[in-house]
Amino acid sequence: MTDEPSDRELLQAHVDGDADAFGVLFARHRDRLWAVALRTMGNPEDAADGLQDGMIAAFRRAGSFRGEAAVTTWLHRVVVNACLDRLRSAKIRRFEALPDDVEDRGTLVATAQHDDQPEAAAEEAERRRRVLDALATLPADQRAALVLVDMEGYPVAEVAVMLDCAEGTVKSRCSRGRVKLAGLLADLHRPVGDVPHGNPPPDGPVQPTVRPRGPPAS
Repeated sequence: MTDEPSDRELLQAHVDGDADAFGVLFARHRDRLWAVALRTMGNPEDAADGLQDGMIAAFRRAGSFRGEAAVTTWLHRVVVNACLDRLRSAKIRRFEALPDDVEDRGTLVATAQHDDQPEAAAEEAERRRRVLDALATLPADQRAALVLVDMEGYPVAEVAVMLDCAEGTVKSRCSRGRVKLAGLLADLHRPVGDVPHGNPPPDGPVQPTVRPRGPPAS
């Protein structure tokens, strides 16, 4: 048993005038919201702006939450939409190498540690850079779908709610994005010295080795 209020209770308390409730709710989901914003935007500065836009929107629109989905799904939807709005309306910088000082919370992302292997660490850093550069070439809608499904591990049905589209649309965006990334990153999926042949498989999930850093301290 726990005395902590649920997400729905915190959101309702905020709507009812509790000055602290929204801050508690945001703190509870801050790390994962930050990871999604960072991967969608591609660099810490723009991610911070996108996350801030999303949280301001969620703060102001909390009264419109009707409970059809989980509060965390709603929060992700607001943040992703805020990031996509920025990507569509502004010239966003290309992906930069991200610091790897925070554990990744995505279910499909695994990063090996090479503290005592400088060459392996350098190879890992180059791999991260390649994945980020490739991800940056995708249209914003495809990038968001891949970030949420392949990198954060959300079910397609939940991502469809976040992106306000049909499940088939999410699957289509992921499939098209995977095909493009497979071509750009084909050499990362075969042993060194192996001669490539044939077309890369189009349907496997993206498995980059990227670790997002935590959001800026407020």
